[in-house]
Amino acid sequence: MPYIVGLTGGIGSGKSTVAAMLAERGAIVIDADAIVRELQRSGTEVFREIVDVFGPEIVRSDGELDRPKLASIVFADQEKRNMLTSIVWPKVGERVVSALAEAPPDAIVILDVPLMAETPYGSRRNAEAVIVVDASKESQLRHLASKGIGAGDAEARMAAQASREERLKIADHVLTNDGSLDELAAHVDDLWAALQKAAQERGA
Repeated sequence: MPYIVGLTGGIGSGKSTVAAMLAERGAIVIDADAIVRELQRSGTEVFREIVDVFGPEIVRSDGELDRPKLASIVFADQEKRNMLTSIVWPKVGERVVSALAEAPPDAIVILDVPLMAETPYGSRRNAEAVIVVDASKESQLRHLASKGIGAGDAEARMAAQASREERLKIADHVLTNDGSLDELAAHVDDLWAALQKAAQERGA
């Protein structure tokens, strides 16, 4: 059975960068966000359920979901966020289980899940260890600004997620991302060595 490790972090923490670095080092990465985007494409069951709940105004002129508009709605309203979660995340879980079943038994699999600390669907039930990418609020805001997300929107999204303290409670490994890419890469090298050792010890 592959060694399964959860990867999470707050918005703007650099979690996707860490996932890419781990993939470069040989990990198999299962990206929950990518699965969500696929499930939400026009014509899917999840797409129809979301439109039924949130209305046609969240559909773009090309017929696809307006993800930024939907995000602005759910990040401002906990009840609506819970409604979206209940539609999407059980289906994501099914896809994750299928992907895990296809992974080689000697692989290190990274479950890249943004809401691991927030929802039962994103819990660590499939993971033997959890990596939390941790960054200061200032670093998060800087990373989000580089993606064109304004300070007000960024603050709202950060407030809707688990706090740093809540995420760190579930961490077996913490990667601090407040420095340069080179510094982050060095941390990932150390982490990858630790994951390989843990996988070998578990399989011994």
